[in-house]
Amino acid sequence: MNLKHQLTGFLFLVAASAFCQELQTAGPDKAGFSSGRLELIDGMIENYVEHKKVAGAVALIARDGKIVYHKGIGYSDIKEKKKMQPNTIFRIASQTKAITSVAVMMLYEEGKLLLDDPVSRYISEFKEAGVLDKFNAADSTYTTVPAEREVTIRHLLTHTSGISYAVIGSKEGKAIYAKAGVPAGFVAGPLKLADKIKILGGLPLMHQPGERFTYGLNTDVLGYVVEVVSGMSLDRFFHERIFEPLQMNDTYFYLPKDKQDRLAEVYVENEAGETVEAPQVSHGEINKDYPLLGSTYFSGGAGLSSTARDYSVFLQMLLNGGEYNGKRLLSPDTVRLMTVNQIGEKSLNHGNKFGLGFEVVTEEGSAAFPWHKGSFSWGGYFGSHYWADPVSGVVAVILTQETPNSEWGEISAKFKNMVYSALVE
Repeated sequence: MNLKHQLTGFLFLVAASAFCQELQTAGPDKAGFSSGRLELIDGMIENYVEHKKVAGAVALIARDGKIVYHKGIGYSDIKEKKKMQPNTIFRIASQTKAITSVAVMMLYEEGKLLLDDPVSRYISEFKEAGVLDKFNAADSTYTTVPAEREVTIRHLLTHTSGISYAVIGSKEGKAIYAKAGVPAGFVAGPLKLADKIKILGGLPLMHQPGERFTYGLNTDVLGYVVEVVSGMSLDRFFHERIFEPLQMNDTYFYLPKDKQDRLAEVYVENEAGETVEAPQVSHGEINKDYPLLGSTYFSGGAGLSSTARDYSVFLQMLLNGGEYNGKRLLSPDTVRLMTVNQIGEKSLNHGNKFGLGFEVVTEEGSAAFPWHKGSFSWGGYFGSHYWADPVSGVVAVILTQETPNSEWGEISAKFKNMVYSALVE
């Protein structure tokens, strides 16, 4: 492993920013990979397809900007026998969060907000937050106690605000948000982000701000903060400030007509554990065709659809220290701030931490899988996962479209293990 790959944390990001690698296809041997070992990934995914555990997947692996693996395997639509293509578009759900977090940090760099600003400075409805005390499951009524401190931008970025999630959150949060009409982010109807986030601001927090990590609608709130601070819709901010500079030409909240036929079908797992087509309306009253139907609701926590290549460009920008294709979105210092522990003694799985928008791998976490300390990662509701590893220079993305899927944790873990087993130099 060369000197650059031995650098970690901030020193790596400073060094990487000088290289400003752009994604280009190259032979595996040019990036230290074994082509034979990479091909084993094909068989692993094909096995799950053949056993009806997943319809198909697209995976991309790059190192130092060199794409060594980018394949579609299986089907994007089983009924139509439509083969999965490398440029198939997927609902990336919570992978949207990292992009919204970058948008917030761009405004931070411009002096338009601070991490410890109270959210009420931008959304007044969060001013008098209450914390859930008693909850009546029979009618979803509740009582609250006053919050000991205000929710801040940093709380939102680290999911420590006490905000829960619609559809997938705590039973109390799901019930309260459903009664108030607050969505999980997959919206096809003519709703407005501002209206729903203002309602959310008046609902109880599940715990005191800063008390613990609770995955929730924090990043949807941040999306509205971006709108308020920038004076632009989140959709417009993303396209003008992030997607156009990075040439992420296949990433949208709602797909244009000429790209809709590239969207993968959504699947669920039946009682026998087999992949079957999802009902039109499922997953908490979500219309699975929301990316095709158009809306005015721009969910910063879950709303985007994208491709493996587009998302890998976004990750490569971060590994480059905030720059890609001659366009700088963030400084290396800000990327460092986003990818270090921001939650103190609190922990995620395998002792990993959370930064400003990402899970951050610890020494303990690097003993659970072959990725290195300092890698940053997350995934999406419909079965997707990504990580970027500053030590090895690896960017990896795997995308499917099935939930629930009891095999997904196994598939994504095997994919990660096989990426590193193919990295031989």
